[in-house]
Amino acid sequence: MNNLHQLEKKININFKNKTLLKQAITHKSYDKNVNNEKLEFIGDRILGFVIAKKLLEIFPSDSEGILDKKLASLVNKNKCLEISKKFNLNKFIMTGNKQTKSYIIEDKIVSDACEALIGAIFYDQGIKIVEKFILDLWSNNISNSVETQVDAKTKLQEYSLKKFKILPIYKILSTRGPKHKPLFNVSVKIKNNKYVEGSGLSKKEAEQNAASKLLDKIGL
Repeated sequence: MNNLHQLEKKININFKNKTLLKQAITHKSYDKNVNNEKLEFIGDRILGFVIAKKLLEIFPSDSEGILDKKLASLVNKNKCLEISKKFNLNKFIMTGNKQTKSYIIEDKIVSDACEALIGAIFYDQGIKIVEKFILDLWSNNISNSVETQVDAKTKLQEYSLKKFKILPIYKILSTRGPKHKPLFNVSVKIKNNKYVEGSGLSKKEAEQNAASKLLDKIGL
């Protein structure tokens, strides 16, 4: 219980139901029957709701597409892992491999526990407290969030699907050079436009370059 008290001090929340807090930091490898999987499930949804609501408040002029990309950059396993480090959550998680004083907990287990902790706070304290908890930890990330850079091939695909309801058409024109370092020449077109060529040291790179040239050509 002392471990739980230390975690409460770290997150500045005093749980009414200590069992909920214990469950939030219990991995299935430690207890296959009572663990944090269901708390993680609800915590993930609460996190998404709170962040999405805040993004709408502070970026009211952003399009749905831009908001969606910002949300994706803020609500994911990597971000939860980053946030968890602010209060050393990994030191409190109970796993089945805790056989020595020195052990490593996988990143995914830590990020999952972060979402489970959010779920536990929601059940124990209510939506207002969990909302404050999330926004306090994510505040700098939210205010500094920018639209995720979309690569040329994805951008061209989104444009073609939205405007013409069909995907861009790519063709490999040639492959030159030695096998260990080939040079690909690729062309791409969308409806109402001619083929535009691009080259690269891989098929993917050539397609990206061709897509980028076509985007420039159509003014995107």
